[in-house]
Amino acid sequence: MTYMDSIWAALGAIRVNVLRSVLTALGIIIGVAAVIIMIAVGAGAENRVSKLIQSLGSNMVLVLPGSTTSSGARGARGSRPTITEDDAAAIQNEIDTVVAAAPIVRGSGQIVYGNLNWSTVLQGVTPEYAQVKEWVTTSGRWFTHEESRASMKVALIGETIVDNLFSGSDPVGQIVRIKRVPFKIVGVLAPKGETPHGSDQDDVILVPLMTAKKRLLGGCRLKGRLVNAVFVKSTSAAAVEQTVKSMEELLRQRHRIRPGQGDDFYVRNLSQILEARADSSRVMTLLLAAVASISLIVGGIGIMNIMLVSVTERTREIGLRMAIGARGKDILLQFLIEAVTLSLIGGAIGVALGLAGSVMIAEIGGWPAIIQIKSVFLSFGFAAAVGVFFGFYPARKAARLDPIEALRYE
Repeated sequence: MTYMDSIWAALGAIRVNVLRSVLTALGIIIGVAAVIIMIAVGAGAENRVSKLIQSLGSNMVLVLPGSTTSSGARGARGSRPTITEDDAAAIQNEIDTVVAAAPIVRGSGQIVYGNLNWSTVLQGVTPEYAQVKEWVTTSGRWFTHEESRASMKVALIGETIVDNLFSGSDPVGQIVRIKRVPFKIVGVLAPKGETPHGSDQDDVILVPLMTAKKRLLGGCRLKGRLVNAVFVKSTSAAAVEQTVKSMEELLRQRHRIRPGQGDDFYVRNLSQILEARADSSRVMTLLLAAVASISLIVGGIGIMNIMLVSVTERTREIGLRMAIGARGKDILLQFLIEAVTLSLIGGAIGVALGLAGSVMIAEIGGWPAIIQIKSVFLSFGFAAAVGVFFGFYPARKAARLDPIEALRYE
């Protein structure tokens, strides 16, 4: 009996009981589809985190002011302004692992163009902010150090503002009013999407730091050279931890904090936080894929159960085959191929459903899903392995039947 004869015999046996065969392979179908969908969703989540890291800027560290304490109650971070422009300059000039440090001030306000207006986030920044955040322009340019020092009324705007005020036209060179102060738009920022907290990074207008403090966001909290935060870019990912340590030592020295006293600032490694989130997403994906793979084991048990029933039902057929010259290995091969064929058919259906399910989740659910070819081959190969593993015992049992006893079986 050739291999092709065994395959055709296996397909014929499956065709005789189509409904039973489908129900038998249901566990394999669900398992393969679930594994593909879970891995696709997990890969999409990892890719989304990776894009968030890129949008925030690579190798970036954030320095925030400390908190106030009143009557034993501690305020939120930033409730005590302690970080200054001079701190940012010292970080950039005195720490070798720092590429650039960009102090910023934040606020909100209404931007008016013609008869249209839009409430947005206002940020006063220095030209170093472009380097730290790796933020380029799609049209126009960044303002210069000279414009920043002279407190010029120039601005860069995000794509969200362009869409809402300029109907897609190029706003470079146009005059807008921010809190009744006229500003000339010199550039449009490249889109960056949402932050990890869901806020729109493109809904922002950037102006020179001194311009923001003098004309837009002034107040008692930002007197002198105080700023809301400092964004710092390290030379490499490997140098970030050393950068954080050096910054903490430098700021404690500059702020005259004695040993044993708490810091009046916070230093946060943003890339590390997002990478931890990516690791959590990766672990969750593996966990879900492992849970989904249990369906494959259950499907394998179902195949073994049905194959044992099939051996019992076809005992006389097995005896007849042996009587006319079939060897034990021919019977073993026939039933093993039948089990593997059943498993592979279930695997193929599962792959189709998994691919379709991943696309539906991405399109309808709005959740990012990236189909990975390796997950398709992995799940399909695992389905074949399940068929071999769970089909071997029934096939071996059939091959060891005594021909005489098999022919007598009723």
